[in-house]
Amino acid sequence: MEATASTQSDESNLGQIILISVIATIGGFLFGFDSGVINGTIDGLAAEFAVSAWVAATDINTVIQWSVASMLLGCAVGAMIAGRTADHFGRRGVLIVASVFFFVSAWGSGVASSPLEFIVYRILGGLAVGAASVLAPAYISEITPAHMRGRLSSIQQVAIIVGLTAAFMSNYVLAGTAGSSVSEFWLGFEAWRWMFWVEMIPAAIFFFALFMIPESPRFLVIKDKNDDAQSVLSRLFGAQAGAEKLSEIKSSIAADHKPRLTDLLDNGKVRPIVWVGIGLAVFQQLVGINIVFYYGAVLWQSVGFTEDNALLINVIMGVVSIGAVCIALAVIDKIGRKPLLMIGSVGMAITLGTMMICFFNATTNEAGDLILTGFWGPLALFSGITYAAMFNLSWGPVMWVMLGEMFPNQIRGSALGVSGFFQWFANFGVTVTFLTLITTITLGGAYAIYFAGAVVSILFVAKAVTETKGIELEDMKGFE
Repeated sequence: MEATASTQSDESNLGQIILISVIATIGGFLFGFDSGVINGTIDGLAAEFAVSAWVAATDINTVIQWSVASMLLGCAVGAMIAGRTADHFGRRGVLIVASVFFFVSAWGSGVASSPLEFIVYRILGGLAVGAASVLAPAYISEITPAHMRGRLSSIQQVAIIVGLTAAFMSNYVLAGTAGSSVSEFWLGFEAWRWMFWVEMIPAAIFFFALFMIPESPRFLVIKDKNDDAQSVLSRLFGAQAGAEKLSEIKSSIAADHKPRLTDLLDNGKVRPIVWVGIGLAVFQQLVGINIVFYYGAVLWQSVGFTEDNALLINVIMGVVSIGAVCIALAVIDKIGRKPLLMIGSVGMAITLGTMMICFFNATTNEAGDLILTGFWGPLALFSGITYAAMFNLSWGPVMWVMLGEMFPNQIRGSALGVSGFFQWFANFGVTVTFLTLITTITLGGAYAIYFAGAVVSILFVAKAVTETKGIELEDMKGFE
């Protein structure tokens, strides 16, 4: 009878829980938008930076690689410090600071006239992305009941893909209206600058919306603000269920000391659960997904598509990805996390292997550009879109869901930070090497590396990942 009452209480407050979750995931939208907007600005950045003294001393591809990847250094640092910072100042408090960073970064990236200036603003945005990437799913997991936690935490990935798609569509419309990304659009500024400035709108919305949501009740209990925690829990779950949940949280926290970074160690060794979190974070990037997000226009233009068609392909990928994430959202609490990861790993291995073969069979024209002739072009395009769908059906949402819920309360903030750092550092490594790889070992060779990452991820899921479906956060024992 108690479980039934709790369930009914959860349902009676479902609307409010969903609203709070949606507001939290505006950070995910900005994460996606900030990651995707760079896709359509490469030509503009190359044209702007071509007159820079820095470019005169090095190769333009190197400058562009570092300009694109610089955000990821900020992401790694932001993710690393966000968990511990949130343990001190609260999940909501850190997200508010992140929203300000999003706004300033969007403005600064658009006004930048040199690579160094641009990189500084992108790193600032990266700090915000890194913080939002780990705190939004953690916050959602801490204000939702176990039986619906997977679905609501998956909203984060929906928001990320919606943000990516919004950036792709914005880039497509702006470039199409202006004539190209480097053409003048409005008030004498090129279209690529406006691509960045559009992000200022959702960043402002995020800032003000965050003041409408409560702080995490688990954080409030850690800070001995039990009355405030009781108020939040009653608001979300009802008075009786809220009181029961408060007692569970207090018992869980009372069994140990205040969170600290050294809790990640057990007898001087990193806890196995932390290694699993790092593995999930790294393998999500080793499959090369962000090459599609960051260099999609470059990728498809490199095999013969026009800039206009390449930007449209990005939009199509985004729409398909949204559909895939919605499917994951519908089934993640039914079939579980581990099966979705396995399905995704196998699907990505097949599609990446197909893309690898297609790119190895590309020919070159008189200008030295790659061309996919015959059926290779449509096959590569179909495989690319299917690959994005498989990622967003599985590793895209599931990795963030698991990182937000798999760690015991005692180490959640610190473990999230460490895992997030490795996720973004791996992202940086993949991103900063892509243009170099396609000029040294060809596009096919680059995709052979991502194919290998997908194959190894199958073994990782089979051997290391344990299911977390339906387990309350207070009962997470770290798979130990």
